[in-house]
Amino acid sequence: MFDVFFYETFEEEEKLLRELLPKEIQAGFTKKTIQEEIHETPISKIISIRTQSKIPSDWKNQISSILTRSTGYDHINHLKNDLVCGYLPKYCNQAVAEHAIMMVFCLLKNLKKQMIHFSSFNRDNLTGFELKDKKIIIFGIGKIGYEIYKITKALGMEVYGVDLEKKYEDVNYISKEEGLKIADIIICAMNLTSDNFQYFNYNILKNSKKGIIFINIARGEMSPLGDLIRLLEEKHLSALALDTYDNEAHMAEKIKTKGLEFQELKLISKLYQRDNVILTPHNAFNTIESVRKKAKQSIEQIQNFLKTGKFIWALN
Repeated sequence: MFDVFFYETFEEEEKLLRELLPKEIQAGFTKKTIQEEIHETPISKIISIRTQSKIPSDWKNQISSILTRSTGYDHINHLKNDLVCGYLPKYCNQAVAEHAIMMVFCLLKNLKKQMIHFSSFNRDNLTGFELKDKKIIIFGIGKIGYEIYKITKALGMEVYGVDLEKKYEDVNYISKEEGLKIADIIICAMNLTSDNFQYFNYNILKNSKKGIIFINIARGEMSPLGDLIRLLEEKHLSALALDTYDNEAHMAEKIKTKGLEFQELKLISKLYQRDNVILTPHNAFNTIESVRKKAKQSIEQIQNFLKTGKFIWALN
């Protein structure tokens, strides 16, 4: 039996984990989720996942801990009373913030449409916008939201934050209602809770001014796909970018095995085909710098658990 088994490891991550793991820790690796790998029983007392694996109910009495290699932990929160659960709160703030900013640039400049038009060198209907003085409202001013706030402010944008907890003195906080009223761009950077499930639904976003851009780099459960499609079709949303998705583990599995044309994926396929929509595969965290931090912090978590029975950053 391994000391730890890593599920959902992509190539660069596994390489760094192998490089940094002490020799005394026996580790196994797979690119697959738990449900794709189909181990009938756990092959390690410590199970490490990302966001798409689901822990079988009969494993609870056979493993000692779960380490999610992610900042968000909503997918394991229900296990914290049964298992020791750890997460990684500090590794990717800059990476995710920069990904959100990249999406802002790409949507304002019609990048996807520009790339399509290159084959004909047609520049009709490609006129974009400049960032300066655009009003951007960041919902969720935690570690990631605050990084987005600092970058967009430095770019000359008019930036506001919406959050119940006002932790940062230099943030210009605003109410949800006022933010929706004035926003040119909305970025969702909130943690997913039972209180904000489907937060950015049709009725909420319909209260924003027409033509806004919406970006979600947090959790897909906060922005229902059907509502977003309806708002795009009504031209209330002018553009959209997503890095996270509702029921993401199931969606990812179907894309891998059935392809985007699979009937069950018709909503996400419909979005994918639009030239004013950018979809990325939950990849905002993925920079050389953050993946190295992630590997290092994962090993620190595992070493601490093996030594003390506790994680440094724990839910319990």
